[in-house]
Amino acid sequence: MIRRNLEHKIERALKQFPAVVLLGARQTGKTTLAKMLRPDWRYVDLEKSSDYEFVKRDYDFFFATNPSNIVFDEVQNLPELLSELRGVIDSDRERKGRFILTGSCAPSLLKGVVESLAGRVALIEVGTLKLNEIQGRELPEFYKILTAFPSRDHLDLLLRMKVGFSRDEVLGHFLRGGYPEPVLSGDPDFQSSWMSNYERTYLDRDVRALFPRLNVQNFRRFLGMLCELSGTIINRSEVGRSLGASEGAVRDYLEIAEGTFLWRSIGSLEKTASKSMVKMPRGYIRDSGLLNHLKGTRTQEQLLTWAGVGSAFEGAMLEEILLGIASLENSPWPAAYYRTRGGAEVDLVLTDPAGLRIPIEIKFGMSTKQSDLRSLSGFVEQEKCPYGILVNNAEEVRLLAPKIIQIPAGFL
Repeated sequence: MIRRNLEHKIERALKQFPAVVLLGARQTGKTTLAKMLRPDWRYVDLEKSSDYEFVKRDYDFFFATNPSNIVFDEVQNLPELLSELRGVIDSDRERKGRFILTGSCAPSLLKGVVESLAGRVALIEVGTLKLNEIQGRELPEFYKILTAFPSRDHLDLLLRMKVGFSRDEVLGHFLRGGYPEPVLSGDPDFQSSWMSNYERTYLDRDVRALFPRLNVQNFRRFLGMLCELSGTIINRSEVGRSLGASEGAVRDYLEIAEGTFLWRSIGSLEKTASKSMVKMPRGYIRDSGLLNHLKGTRTQEQLLTWAGVGSAFEGAMLEEILLGIASLENSPWPAAYYRTRGGAEVDLVLTDPAGLRIPIEIKFGMSTKQSDLRSLSGFVEQEKCPYGILVNNAEEVRLLAPKIIQIPAGFL
């Protein structure tokens, strides 16, 4: 069993709430994680017809004989279960840690949770594997510094970090991504066939079932476009013209891709000193291995010679950072990007619970020119940030300029 960074967060939530909902894309290890944390609990697979019918046939009987210690898997297949759970939980409201639910379609599941279980459950997202999980190592120190210490102390603590992954390990993870089954197999041929099957299953089963009126062929073409758009600002009207679809249809496609955890959308930063902000959203395909598969990239040589490798690497590092922080933090860390019409840009701006902003710029190369720091340094000064971070493929942590720290990707 792979140890997950989220384990302590889930255990903490089970002590605080009657139920915990694990959300995430299919095949990210939600079921495995739930079974590992509670191996003696009853497991109910709502994609299995016998389990589905047993629960649905008589809720009163089921919960009379199974009042707690249940894992409900893929609960979006039985949305009415959420309203039934509300009564079960409220009958013994002070009792914590009774149920774990998993689901892989956020829009319908979140709606049901908000309507039926608000205040009764903790929502926790399970992403694909981070490199430290694959290697069986602790979560990098970077995240503990960001979440456990006041921002004024970060710069000195970050400069003291010594242990990171090698560049080769980072590039290997960038190529393969983090879906557990293919990555842990260590077999490139199996990875390729697994990804092909995952793509077909996603389009031909999941999307068709969840959105029966959707033009799947158009959506398939849209996914191909997302490979090119990953890491860029999305102009929905331009995408619509390329697809021969309306801007509204493109908006719906993006919501589907995001709601099924394929895509992460990041909005532009609000409330800044700049008056010339670009307001359109940007985003990226969340798992770099899936992106590389969809692009037909199978080897590291193909990856390194791809013209879009910089944008792809940026997306991969953004996902690593956001998953790392989320594995420790209960409080939200809003994420945005910053770009002005004059061309000043910062790839990621995090806002910590105290309201301080941490700007992060990501470069694929090993060295960074001072001219490349202009936007980051300008943002730190403009927004009075405690420091800014430049992520690249260098080998050491060091100061590049006043309040600008270089952190190699291996430390993330």
